[in-house]
Amino acid sequence: MELDDAYANAAHISGAEGYPPRWAEAARLWRTREAHDDHARLDLEYGQGERERFDLFLPEATPKGLVVFVHGGYWLKFDRSYWSHLAAGPVARGWAVAMPSYDLCPAVHIRDITRQVAKAVDVAAGIVAGPVRLTGHSAGGHLVARMLARGMLEGEVAARLQKVVPISPVADLRPLLKTSMNADLKLDAAEAEAESPVLMRDRLDVPVTVWVGEDERPAFLDQARWLSEAWGCERTVAEGRHHFDVIEPLEIGDSDLVEALLA
Repeated sequence: MELDDAYANAAHISGAEGYPPRWAEAARLWRTREAHDDHARLDLEYGQGERERFDLFLPEATPKGLVVFVHGGYWLKFDRSYWSHLAAGPVARGWAVAMPSYDLCPAVHIRDITRQVAKAVDVAAGIVAGPVRLTGHSAGGHLVARMLARGMLEGEVAARLQKVVPISPVADLRPLLKTSMNADLKLDAAEAEAESPVLMRDRLDVPVTVWVGEDERPAFLDQARWLSEAWGCERTVAEGRHHFDVIEPLEIGDSDLVEALLA
């Protein structure tokens, strides 16, 4: 299809095939240690579906608030088990971190995933008191941006929302209509428009920083810029980072990315 290569990240990252197994192993080790130290609450339900579950990682003391990280994978793959280690940075800063899984296309539509993530945020916020901050990567960046649509989150949770950091987000879904992955995404023009953060008009007045890697595909640099321009919000281009390693600073409590999320 016309835009397949534009949105093909792995094909343009050296050693791309090695990233998912490394993510999974790093996540397993960190998750196991946190559970052993009684700082993890695993497999919590936010709905009735098999994938409507989240893991919650807790700091040593009473949490300062809640961070929710939403994973990517073009709404087609992965689950929360690949990303546990990315909670390390916010946890080191005293925040609890919730990481949900969600149903995947083609079993569901993107609009269904958006509502699942909203439910996950609401339920996690019911467990952890205090301010709420959201971040997500790629498709997850899209999903956390969608949480700013007025009425998406429960009123009390929306009132607690303090910051959103979409990382390498897909902010305009209309180009995906011209990719072969749309055979599984099942987007039509109406849903692509309705689910595109760049077209959201009635949204919460919450600070947003769009984060993207300097070495990402031009399409993702465009997507980040489009969202920043549409919303009039900050945009950070992370030097030397590509689509797969742009999330790594979430592991480090004093990184620029964690600072943008928690400051």
